[in-house]
Amino acid sequence: MSINETKEVSKATTKYVRYATGAELYGMCQKTFEELAKKANARHKVGKIVLVSTELIDKYLETCRVIDEDRYY
Repeated sequence: MSINETKEVSKATTKYVRYATGAELYGMCQKTFEELAKKANARHKVGKIVLVSTELIDKYLETCRVIDEDRYY
């Protein structure tokens, strides 16, 4: 099983993750993942721990697709 396949399995089975784990799953730095979670309204505070809903992150990312590719090259 490749690394990408492992990440897909992890995303599919994990509903809530902490910042560090989420950043690793989505392949970005932790600060970027924290900002993404905030924009997606996907943060849940449980005591002193912040959990991020991967379902809400995925829904938010679907709205962020690039339509005009010429602008990004």
